[in-house]
Amino acid sequence: MSEPCVFIVILNTNRKQDTLEALASIFAGAYKNLQVIVLDNQSTDGSVEAVRAGYPQVQLLNLEKNLGYAGNNNVGIEAAMQQGADWVLVLNEDTILDPDCLTRLVEAGEADERIGIVGPLVYHHNEPGVIQSAGVWLDSVWRSIHIGQNEPDRGQYTDPRQVDAISGCAILVRRQVIEQVGSLDERFFYYWEETEWCVRARKAGWRVVHVPKAKLWHKGVQRDYKPSLSVSYYNTRNRFLLLSKHKAPLRAWAFAYFETLRSLMSMSVRRKWRDQLKNRDAMFQGFRDALRGRWGKKAG
Repeated sequence: MSEPCVFIVILNTNRKQDTLEALASIFAGAYKNLQVIVLDNQSTDGSVEAVRAGYPQVQLLNLEKNLGYAGNNNVGIEAAMQQGADWVLVLNEDTILDPDCLTRLVEAGEADERIGIVGPLVYHHNEPGVIQSAGVWLDSVWRSIHIGQNEPDRGQYTDPRQVDAISGCAILVRRQVIEQVGSLDERFFYYWEETEWCVRARKAGWRVVHVPKAKLWHKGVQRDYKPSLSVSYYNTRNRFLLLSKHKAPLRAWAFAYFETLRSLMSMSVRRKWRDQLKNRDAMFQGFRDALRGRWGKKAG
């Protein structure tokens, strides 16, 4: 039986070297029935020329305006669907794939027609044996928790298993899922969009599965990671969008309000958080916009 056709969608914004390294790992891999779409978000670092020169087989789409992580990737997802993709892998540009990563993911997905989304075991790039994410669990108050985060890999995750969501740095989605539930929700713009996609798929009856034998290294979100102002804003705001869209239980709403207000208060009064005042302000703006129902790109 022939391999399913996989389209890989990569969004690049002035990350030439990272994108080239990701492409090198893709084409060095064992899986061959694939197409790659690079979406370039108005880069000025020579990314377009470098990709064209090094990988002429890659489809390069220049984005006319910034629609955020969700909206930009939807351009690539739509192109992949129009060209007959069986599976679409939305992949961060700052990732390195193990040679067997894509093969393992597709094998796991094809093993059960009810599986709609699969994802790999993600390691910290700067600590290659330390896990960044072994799938995502939404707890009773809808906190998004990366399973195994910062654990040394001791072989504790071996077999594919069902999870609530997949790390957004590499998420492989079956064509029929996209046809049924749609692409990424562009109201999120950036952050929480992949978690919401998985929640939407599971509510439609699809299984979301983590595949430990598929391995990938992610340069972002290192152990000493500190959120940018935009992350503080969108993370705060979009948490409430997820709760609203999927009618989360009252305890999830209560905890989200409590945790957000507690963080804002701590950043305001505790000395050790005094250097986080700009992040506090970004969180407050995200919280305020959530209360006002302002989604999409942050104003201003």
